[in-house]
Amino acid sequence: MSIRRIGRHLVAHRWRVRRDFPPRVLDAIERAIREGETTHSGQVRFVVEGALDGTPLFRNQPARERALDVFSHLRIWDTAHNNGVLIYLLLADRDVEIVADRGINAKVGHEGWEAICREMEADFGVGRFEHGVIKGIEAVSRELAKHFPHRAGGPNELPDKPVVM
Repeated sequence: MSIRRIGRHLVAHRWRVRRDFPPRVLDAIERAIREGETTHSGQVRFVVEGALDGTPLFRNQPARERALDVFSHLRIWDTAHNNGVLIYLLLADRDVEIVADRGINAKVGHEGWEAICREMEADFGVGRFEHGVIKGIEAVSRELAKHFPHRAGGPNELPDKPVVM
């Protein structure tokens, strides 16, 4: 466990999430998810967590493992076509993880998701959080549209509203 990582997480409080993701940005992210879902039958969720605390932090939980917990907790795996996708940002680490249900993951694969994550992280590295998230949502939506095209009248199975933890 890195003392430096613990320090980053202890000082990265909710104020930082509010600064980088004010209501205007969260509304834009919600619109991007809603618009993207008009092109495919998948489900996209965006979650931003400012920092880990308590047991996850002192257990040195990696962002990937935390994203898997969030994916399960939000029941993103529970979609009709196994095509739910979580875009998870652990702000203190500036680490983006994409967790995808087995239906879409079998089509895109780890390398495809990682490429999207790295592009997003490049934007975050220069403080362009809104741009990076929306660009990531658009890239995920393109993959979903390619493999799970839109079906008229399909339900919106998961909320489009971003989650702030």
